[in-house]
Amino acid sequence: MRTHQDWREIAAEVRPRTRAFVGGRSVDTAEGSFENRNPATGALLAEVADAGAAGVDEAVRAARAAYDDGGWSRAGVAFRRERMLRFADLLADHAAELAVLDSLDMGKRVVDAYDLDLPFSVNLFRYYAEAIDKINDEVAPTPPGTTALIRRVPLGVVGAVVPWNYPVDMLAWKVAPAMVAGNSVVLKPAEQSPSSALRIAELASEAGIPDGVLNVVPGLGETTGRALGLHPGVDVLAFTGSTEVGAYFLQYAGQSNLKQVWLECGGKSPHVVFADAEDLAATAKQTAFGIWFNQGAVCSAHSRVLVQREVHEEFVDLVAKEAEAYAPGDPLDPAAGMGAIVSPEQTDRIMEFVDGARASAARLVTGGDRITRDGSDCYVQPTVFDDVDPASTLAREEVFGPVLAVTPFDTEDEAVTLANDTAYGLAASVATGSLSRAHRLAERIHAGTVTVNGVDAFSAWTPFGGFKGSGFGRDLSLHALDKYVGLKTVWINH
Repeated sequence: MRTHQDWREIAAEVRPRTRAFVGGRSVDTAEGSFENRNPATGALLAEVADAGAAGVDEAVRAARAAYDDGGWSRAGVAFRRERMLRFADLLADHAAELAVLDSLDMGKRVVDAYDLDLPFSVNLFRYYAEAIDKINDEVAPTPPGTTALIRRVPLGVVGAVVPWNYPVDMLAWKVAPAMVAGNSVVLKPAEQSPSSALRIAELASEAGIPDGVLNVVPGLGETTGRALGLHPGVDVLAFTGSTEVGAYFLQYAGQSNLKQVWLECGGKSPHVVFADAEDLAATAKQTAFGIWFNQGAVCSAHSRVLVQREVHEEFVDLVAKEAEAYAPGDPLDPAAGMGAIVSPEQTDRIMEFVDGARASAARLVTGGDRITRDGSDCYVQPTVFDDVDPASTLAREEVFGPVLAVTPFDTEDEAVTLANDTAYGLAASVATGSLSRAHRLAERIHAGTVTVNGVDAFSAWTPFGGFKGSGFGRDLSLHALDKYVGLKTVWINH
């Protein structure tokens, strides 16, 4: 078990990369630069290249050359499987370094990155590597003298744009299935968290992945992200981030080459707590985790809690008592309950929601303050507002921070109406001791994942994604491969 001092020593040794990684090497192509600062202290970590249109074009050309060469796209499954497994092993070997890079970049607790994010990402690479030789083509029924093959083929160059809240995880969710399917990838990490992606690209080369199969272009959204979305050489664009930015990528596809676009966007997930929940205290712990883990920066964070009126007051008290365990502190300190918010701008945005709720009829139960420590004010207390109007901004818009909105309800029908009264449809959870109610709610709530007696459950084996403003397409599971392959019919007359 590493101590605070152990993590500080590792952090002192890591060296954030600053240049794009294209065609198997770091390159100088850039149209500018941007500052990468540690939100926990405000210290400058590095000046990072903004790849821009020129850098994106170089990366796409390298990815296309690698795809056309066939050294990866047409390689045997055993070849790709072996190198993907080696890639996963290297991620595991460098887990502490990658966890520290993510913690320094975006403020998350290093122990969460090391104990949760990295193991899941490593196992996801292994999962897709092992699946590669188990996805079969088909033979269709045809008239005598003919044979029709239905083949699953890679699509070419995949552009992937990932957010800052889970830098390694989100990379794995996009890159692993896209590469396993035989595609080349151009990845744009969030400008707030470029470091781990650039290091992982180096590890891909070390694992024997051919040059140009994985390229990383750091940069700003309005420059590098836009250029990737508009590039006519990109065949597929996979995005995780806000609904607003997801809409831009749909526009970019229409303005360029009609590339396929797959979106996993925002959420305002409800946690519906019924009076018949078997263990109210345990449910309160789940609620706290569902909103305060990772500083609330989770697309599927259960930021709305709908509580049946019979247990409303008791439940709110139980949740408020959990806040102490999530007190923010140094992200490199395993004892911290939460880390830092990713940037001053994001902290300002969170506090706008808090200030708006303070000015409303909602009741502040706990938290609500911005904290300064180590020279940075990018810390927000775990916060609970009760009696939140379902029509209010706090109840309807994604905060992406540690702020919980609680609203009481009376009947099951009212709970369903409230749960579905949102522009999003990513996830939901239900706490009940009734199996029949669990089935009814799971059927009636319109969300990509409904968890019963838990929050935000997901795994490598189950698809993750949403409906409505939360986007379309699925990450995780074998279904994720559908985004990165095309169906080709080969008809042979004998």
